[in-house]
Amino acid sequence: MIADQMTRRLETLNPTALQVIDESESHRGHAGFREGGESHFRVVMDSPAFAGLSRIQRHRLVHATLGDIVPRIHALALELSESPAR
Repeated sequence: MIADQMTRRLETLNPTALQVIDESESHRGHAGFREGGESHFRVVMDSPAFAGLSRIQRHRLVHATLGDIVPRIHALALELSESPAR
């Protein structure tokens, strides 16, 4: 499953909180929807890896971490914030 792959890769950023949410069903009938889901995702993540990074830099870091997963999905919403190291 794509969500599991995303979670494993994002865990390399040592998140203090991480949610990978498949929002595909709420986009039924819209562009990019695929039967069975795994087309629209939301990532909510707190990580010390984001400390000192701008919003754009955080997004780029997540996209780079997800790598070849990003082109396989239609939409990715990101809610990213920095958190102190554990």
